[in-house]
Amino acid sequence: MQIIEKFPRSRQNLIPVLQAIQKEQNYLNREAVSAVAEYLGLGVAQVYGAASFYTQFRLKKTGKNIIKICKGTACHVSGADNIIDAVERTLGIRKGETTADGKFSIEEVACLGCCSLAPVLMINDRVYARLVSSEVKKILQSYS
Repeated sequence: MQIIEKFPRSRQNLIPVLQAIQKEQNYLNREAVSAVAEYLGLGVAQVYGAASFYTQFRLKKTGKNIIKICKGTACHVSGADNIIDAVERTLGIRKGETTADGKFSIEEVACLGCCSLAPVLMINDRVYARLVSSEVKKILQSYS
């Protein structure tokens, strides 16, 4: 993997290397974990342990567009469940799943840090705030 070679061979680069691979591939597959372990002189279990510990890393293939739906307290009391239902209904999948065409994956997250804008969802790096369920379909169609 060429992306790994951009980093010095140092254990302290484990997280940045994993981040770079995930940015390129959208997830960390077994081959990537093994390549990182070999390159940095770590055990595969150590690399997998770090990758599975941090919620920012995904170990299974995801859709091109990752939908993160906030379930923090502010979003929850502001109608996050209605947003989740609308997303699942529109895409025909549930949380943790990916559409058959590989366009979307849905993730539920504890907090997106946008509490004053509740309820919110994030698609890739874009935040959609003060949502109502009737807006969901139009938002998702803009990514098709």
